[in-house]
Amino acid sequence: MTVTVLGRQADPASLVEGEYSFTSDDFRTIAALIYEQSGIALAETKASLVYSRLAKRLRKLGLPTFADYCELISSPDGEGERGAMLNALTTNVTRFYREPHHFVHLRDEVLRPAIPFLKAGGRMRLWSAACSSGQEPYSMALTLLSVLPEAPQLDIKILATDIDSRILDQARSGVYPDDLVSPIPAAQRDRWMRRDPTDRQAWIMGQEVRSLVIFKELNLIGDWPVRGPFDAIFCRNVMIYFDDPTQERICERFSALLAPAGRLYIGHSERVSTRISGLVSDGLTVYRRTGAGKP
Repeated sequence: MTVTVLGRQADPASLVEGEYSFTSDDFRTIAALIYEQSGIALAETKASLVYSRLAKRLRKLGLPTFADYCELISSPDGEGERGAMLNALTTNVTRFYREPHHFVHLRDEVLRPAIPFLKAGGRMRLWSAACSSGQEPYSMALTLLSVLPEAPQLDIKILATDIDSRILDQARSGVYPDDLVSPIPAAQRDRWMRRDPTDRQAWIMGQEVRSLVIFKELNLIGDWPVRGPFDAIFCRNVMIYFDDPTQERICERFSALLAPAGRLYIGHSERVSTRISGLVSDGLTVYRRTGAGKP
């Protein structure tokens, strides 16, 4: 039986019923490019998600079919669109103090014990390795300020990286509406944030918080132009999108960049393979570096 969608005859080979035909070949082309670019492994069960996010790109570009879109992103002229495609397909779900036990652990096991060392001129580096719109690294900064208010004057920095250039611009702005700010304790919010003068329903991170965080674009399966060692690395709810070999390679690289006794924080549904050298469990989805770290 032939059906019509939005005035067009539907393609029976399409994986998704919609405005455009979206075949298995189209999906495989897109999935292969996404894997090559980011390490994200897309199963065909994600076809509806891919379709819904990329159909907007086809409309914007004025392309009549997904086959035309695949031809574009596979060509030398498609570099810019490959970046736009990656941004469109990257999931950016985050919130302040997400998985709050991690921030309690960071405060009590990493930050508080280091206070005398830091006040004496010591160095600390933290990394939010998939920072999305900034709530994670700003939560790290607020946790730090809660135990060490003079942190901006000390040798402490939080590196915040993400593959999505668009979301990084949002993170750098440090502007969040009231509903997103609600998990921040009122005393912390009032001390370290201020009302947005252009929108009384939003807050802006204060200069002290922003001075602690450096935002950079970084692809976890590409080169890492970062300087360790790190006392803590947060990479949460990202590795679930990678296949097992990619997860292991990334965890090995994290381990090598941790300072001795440095911590790796991962998502609630993620695990670190026992084959990863130098990492031992240190709590719920927290791992501690043993032995000598590599800068």
